Amino acid sequence: MQSTLVLKSWTTEGFEILRQNNTPDQTLYIGGPESEEKLADRQRRYMQNSPGITSMQMIEFGGVLVGSIGYWETVWNNMEVYETGWAIVPEFRGRGIARGALVALVEHLRPIARHSKLQAYPSIDNIASNALCRRCGFKFLGEYKVEYPPGRFFRGNAWELELI
Repeated sequence: MQSTLVLKSWTTEGFEILRQNNTPDQTLYIGGPESEEKLADRQRRYMQNSPGITSMQMIEFGGVLVGSIGYWETVWNNMEVYETGWAIVPEFRGRGIARGALVALVEHLRPIARHSKLQAYPSIDNIASNALCRRCGFKFLGEYKVEYPPGRFFRGNAWELELI
């Protein structure tokens, strides 16, 4: 029997997902774990969904919250685009959940998109996220310097998917 994957609007339940993904291993490519204060701030931001502009979703798999995925507006080479990011709690990685969630997110975003492109910027060392972009049909744009969190730079790959 195959488990069902559902994207759910962010609620207070999502804070536990943030905590489970706030480990050195899970945050290796994005600057390391955050303080409780920063997690609480992230929780507040994630609760402020604005469809077509920014939206963070909880990923439910088989009735269990297992991760997060979302999109938000950003500027790339003087062009407004969406950026996306995801995180799956460790015990559920390697099951195709991130791929299913990304496909569902794109299906949700396409009819309401204000911008024609969705981009992702994983670290060049994040093999799983780069492979996910490739498998989901994103076009590789090249390597560049990514700033995240603010003030911290790393070598990342830019990937792009046409929405419109």
